[in-house]
Amino acid sequence: MKAKEFDKKFENGEDVIKYLDISRAIRPGQQQKRVNVDFPEWMVHSLDKEAKRLGVTRQSIIKIWIAERLKAA
Repeated sequence: MKAKEFDKKFENGEDVIKYLDISRAIRPGQQQKRVNVDFPEWMVHSLDKEAKRLGVTRQSIIKIWIAERLKAA
């Protein structure tokens, strides 16, 4: 399909997802990168306690709290 045809379908409000190959789509800045961080035992216990209270994993609570802090900065 030519770009003009695609644009016309999109502008007419048609569903154009079927014309896209989203198997290789990426969201810039959203790629995962592994980092290692050492925490004191008391902090790990506190993180686990809070994560359990919220029903999420330790990793999730760390990500949530860091994201909140960065957004506030």
